[in-house]
Amino acid sequence: MQNETIKLIRRRRFVLVILILAILVSLFAYAQQLNQQRTLQRVGTLDWRPVLQQQIADYESRMKNAFVPEDRKKMYQQRIEQARYYLEKNINPAAPGTATFVRTFMDLSVSLLLPLLVVTLSADLVSSEWGQGTIKLLLTRPVRRWKVLAAKYAVLVMFVSLTILAAFVTATLIGGFFFGWGGWTMPVATGFSIVNSQLDASTAYNVPQWQYIFRSYGLGWFTCLVVATVAFTISILVRQAAAAMGIMLAALIGGNILYDLASSWTGVKYLFVVNLRITGYLSGAVPPIEGMTLPFSLAVLLIWGIAALVIGFAVFSKRDVLA
Repeated sequence: MQNETIKLIRRRRFVLVILILAILVSLFAYAQQLNQQRTLQRVGTLDWRPVLQQQIADYESRMKNAFVPEDRKKMYQQRIEQARYYLEKNINPAAPGTATFVRTFMDLSVSLLLPLLVVTLSADLVSSEWGQGTIKLLLTRPVRRWKVLAAKYAVLVMFVSLTILAAFVTATLIGGFFFGWGGWTMPVATGFSIVNSQLDASTAYNVPQWQYIFRSYGLGWFTCLVVATVAFTISILVRQAAAAMGIMLAALIGGNILYDLASSWTGVKYLFVVNLRITGYLSGAVPPIEGMTLPFSLAVLLIWGIAALVIGFAVFSKRDVLA
């Protein structure tokens, strides 16, 4: 594990991850600040009640358009019902402060940005050994193959955890600079359920925003760990690091496209790349396919992760090094 940690640090991949996070989080924060200024110019106030009422009116106007697809109308109706719940319970869903920005950042990045960052750490852990010709030296040591691979995977889990922690710290520091340091104890609604593709607010309840963020980043960590595990297995199956990264890049981008088109093909709900937006379940987002719930998505991700790990260890233990 110490050897694998030194390898990752010397490649400076994790430094690159932190640098990318700092740049993109700064851009997101600046864009959100501009959005607030434009809202002030358009609505005339940043008071959340008139803004939310204006959003409801906008969604209702869009639903009257005959060219809007039915699945899009369901999404608009869900947002209307959720906005009305916030108004009724006197909850500001976009309370100013760094906590809201930290929560929003995870919701926006859990399906693509953070998985791509962990792929840069995991996609060449084994394939680079083949490319550099060090695999023979690595496996001639008096250590069993499964232990060598287990050490690589343990280090990968550690760096995935550090990536999520770095995302939280970066979003907190930069968000605090742009929006202030408050909002951690403000109530946030969660526990919404989906019944017949409609939002059911009867099961919703309020939690402090710090607790909501803790749940959100926990789900984000699990998602990134599964993506890293699949990339780790592909790194074992493919001997070129560029090929492994290309496969994962295509899978993640394709998964985001399939998510938006999934209403016409229900079978894609069993693909792990379609179940990455699990933080949306906390806020009551309606999934594109009926039957997708938080337990379902967690189960799909878990099965894919375990299957990838088993295949990876089996292949690595039996592969001929001289081939």
